[in-house]
Amino acid sequence: MTTSGKIPATVVTGFLGAGKTTLIRHLLANAGGRRIALIVNEFGDVGIDGEVLRACASEACGEDDIVELANGCICCTVADDFIPAMEKILARTVQPDHIVIETSGLALPQPLVKAFRWPEIATRVTVDGVVTVVDGPAVRAGRFAHDEEAVAAQRAADETLDHDDPIEELFEDQVRSADLLVLHKADLMSEQDVEAVKAEVLAHASAGVRVVAAANGALPAEVLLGIGSAVENKIDGRPTSHEMEGETQHDHDDFESFVAETPEAADAAELEARIRRVIEAHEVLRLKGFVPVAGKAARLVVQAVGSRVDSYFDRPWRDGEARQGRLVVIGEKGIDPSAIAAALAS
Repeated sequence: MTTSGKIPATVVTGFLGAGKTTLIRHLLANAGGRRIALIVNEFGDVGIDGEVLRACASEACGEDDIVELANGCICCTVADDFIPAMEKILARTVQPDHIVIETSGLALPQPLVKAFRWPEIATRVTVDGVVTVVDGPAVRAGRFAHDEEAVAAQRAADETLDHDDPIEELFEDQVRSADLLVLHKADLMSEQDVEAVKAEVLAHASAGVRVVAAANGALPAEVLLGIGSAVENKIDGRPTSHEMEGETQHDHDDFESFVAETPEAADAAELEARIRRVIEAHEVLRLKGFVPVAGKAARLVVQAVGSRVDSYFDRPWRDGEARQGRLVVIGEKGIDPSAIAAALAS
């Protein structure tokens, strides 16, 4: 509990593949005796992140403490999904010491934080802090940098072109919302790269934000929890790009998500190579899921962003559970689900 008697909540946000789930897994394994309730939001129909976190359930956060929302972006379904999920947690006899909310990579944190002002929530919970996880190597590679000359050339050719790149805009909004910025995958960068990424993200951040570098989600719980920001009272000063332009609506028309079913893979290395080819050929932003591998009793967890593909075996396939691969694929509008699914299954 905070000094106000409210349960503190931490919102963990960040772009696709930045490492939010990895960060939370480490937090749960090193919670220091805290009992944590977890809300996981996915963009797509299959709860991959929730499954990953359940597989490592600990004393800090048991399977019953995880609430999964897979009906779309949490910032767009506050009344229908988030508020009932919070009420479910608050109705429990044993209350959590802390609530952690992992948003989807496509979510804007601002509408979610404002939901903590709702009467059902405001008297019992406060937003301890917004933690934005940044994919350091991606930012260093200029993946979110805006090429003004290229945009000007395209605008001259097409007057209907929107001025803002939707991915860059989303990234900047997530950074602007943060109390703590985690420059993730620091082990893949030099010290000079880390400093360059820090300067890049601070250009979009709110005043007073803290920045830390991390690898493999390894940050002490004391760094992530106990910020004491009460962000619900400050979030109006961290507007989204749409709000700064006088707009109030947010949607995901620029993104598409679907589930591709895949057969058993011959081996993990072959599967990773196949996924890299698919990502390169079809400009997939994010891919994640579970796949059976021949001769292996455990399922293979696959996480891919850009050209980087990571995989590991987590838990055995359960009795009666179909050994069927299911991969959530997220891309910009216009991707070809049929072609991608066929390529993943071949």
